[in-house]
Amino acid sequence: MIRHLLLSTCLLLSVTLYSQNTVGVITNTTNAYNGYTLFTSHKQTYLINNCGEVINQWTSNYTPGNSVYLLENGNLLKTGSTPSTDIVFGGQGGVVELYSWEGLLIWQYFYDTPQYRQHHDVFPMPNGNILILAAKVLTNAEAIQAGRNPALLTEGVLYTEQIVEVQPVGSNQANIVWEWDMKNHLVQDFDASKSNYGVVSQNPSKLDINFTNGGTGVANWLHVNSVQYNATLDQIILSSRNLSEIWIIDHSTTTAEAATSTGGLYGKGGSILYRWGNPQAYDRGSESDRKLFGQHYPHWIPNELIDGGKLMVFNNGNGRQPQYSEVQILNPPTSAPGFYILEPNTTYGPETADYTYADNATTPANFSSHILSGADRLPNGNIFICEGINGRFFEIVQHENIVWQYINPVHNITGAVASQGSNPPLLRQLFRGIKYGADYPAFEGKDLTPGSPIELNSGANVACGTLGVLAPTLSDLRLSPNPTTGIVTINADTTFEKIEVYNLLGSKIMTVSGSKNVNLSDVASGVYLFKLFAGGDFITKKIIKQ
Repeated sequence: MIRHLLLSTCLLLSVTLYSQNTVGVITNTTNAYNGYTLFTSHKQTYLINNCGEVINQWTSNYTPGNSVYLLENGNLLKTGSTPSTDIVFGGQGGVVELYSWEGLLIWQYFYDTPQYRQHHDVFPMPNGNILILAAKVLTNAEAIQAGRNPALLTEGVLYTEQIVEVQPVGSNQANIVWEWDMKNHLVQDFDASKSNYGVVSQNPSKLDINFTNGGTGVANWLHVNSVQYNATLDQIILSSRNLSEIWIIDHSTTTAEAATSTGGLYGKGGSILYRWGNPQAYDRGSESDRKLFGQHYPHWIPNELIDGGKLMVFNNGNGRQPQYSEVQILNPPTSAPGFYILEPNTTYGPETADYTYADNATTPANFSSHILSGADRLPNGNIFICEGINGRFFEIVQHENIVWQYINPVHNITGAVASQGSNPPLLRQLFRGIKYGADYPAFEGKDLTPGSPIELNSGANVACGTLGVLAPTLSDLRLSPNPTTGIVTINADTTFEKIEVYNLLGSKIMTVSGSKNVNLSDVASGVYLFKLFAGGDFITKKIIKQ
């Protein structure tokens, strides 16, 4: 595999600002994670390096609908927004597509009828299937039968949220192999004649169909904007923007069990296993207990990374005064992996997040996106953030300094591309971005020769100076033996200033200097993270101690 690390003399400094740039790369430093950023704007999907140069590009006939993923085999999974007028709200989609690395459309599946429509997100499963998030129509009569207060049916219909797992077939077909629908997990205290009548506070595993979080009762009352999956736990996490809650449900069920409150690995069928963000939704709190405000992209941090197993969420701050955004990491209390603790008459924990990033350097509003957005923990410990409303990606290190920053130069309605030196387009919003490491399997054997930056007239302001310089990367190193019972050897030509060892709770348990050997003989069995520092950069690697 060819890997390109693009450097210039100015990048030998710890921090370099490119204040002359108005779009594309604004900030680039040696502390930024060596990787490639994937995002979609208008009908184009781009993969760029840290210099903002295009590594690959895909073209669709559809604007985003909204998420996009690069799969390990090099294929691109993306969503598109169809011209349908049956189910319409922000984030609408309707079609799911697979493209080859070379840009050929290899599968296209429409999940778009007057009764249901894909929106916002999909998720690529480890077995090759795809989870599709969809809005599904409940008629006025069906909503009332489910206990909805007629006064909260202001549009005559109500949308429930559905997840279907599909197995792609051929070029445009799919088998639905699993299904879950929120309509099967509702409770209400409005109409005692209905079968789901009950005390809301005593049914936290169900959703109150009449809780609108101060809303007016529009059809799109839930507005779920994300679906993510944890293969280890076999659980799915959802984000309801309008109710300011995140929910975790079981995926180990059959479709039949997913429509009930029993069955599956966790015994609750398709009911809510865990929820967080707004205890008012299950009548165990007030507005003062609310934690989330229109959040996006809750997901599990991969186990091998710092804070692995915890949840990361972009808390938009929509409706909060003053309005500002946060990136939060929280650790749900559990009695065992996947079994969440809720004491009688209390709320789901934690009371506070383990970590919160907000730009408080001057005013919180400096970092504010009331819609869109997301954040990821990177393998080197940095946090990659998409401030969606402003079309901005940026990456922060442990002390929250910005080490990489990028402004989308593409108008997301017209597709027009801005020139370097001009003002960024007003409509440059981004739903989400993902940064993949240079060692991600999709890049194996691919031509990663960089092209030009996306923005026009970029020649005078290229962020990396001399381009195309080949250099070894820290990601080439190996730890052995792995798993280990004692001494771990770092197999690399690089000289390391120091090696820090962390447990999966993020606590540093050891620092080794001037050696390529680390002795784990006296530490407990488990998974540990090595943070290796060299030449002003560092990389994180996982080791298993037996």
